[in-house]
Amino acid sequence: MYFCGMENEKIDIEKIANHWISRSDSDFETMNNLIKSKDFHWALFLGHLVIERLLKAIFVKKTGTHAPLTHDLRRLAKLSELTLEDEHKRWLDTISTFNINARYDDYKQDFYRKCTPEYATTWFTNIKTIREWIKTKL
Repeated sequence: MYFCGMENEKIDIEKIANHWISRSDSDFETMNNLIKSKDFHWALFLGHLVIERLLKAIFVKKTGTHAPLTHDLRRLAKLSELTLEDEHKRWLDTISTFNINARYDDYKQDFYRKCTPEYATTWFTNIKTIREWIKTKL
């Protein structure tokens, strides 16, 4: 147990980091099931959560504090002091949009139309690639 965050708050760093990793792995399975069922927009939304939760695990391990309440993947990577290639920065920016586009009615219809099998396949590949890279940093 470590003290961090709010004064005298005790958190178990490994337990919290493992929680984020476990949730990410579960979301990854669900993402793959949604791909099989051709629910591409929801699969991409889950792809965002897969990456977000891994980045939060890294943040917790690196800082010994709770992860910030943000869905911005590039910001999480920066706060976690990860060094990213330019391509990965662009991927994180795009993957971050999947969170907004799948949730909010103003964006949903455009996002649904954008989520063709070809578009989705490209982004599932990118999500899997960056997921594997982030896991090497844990």
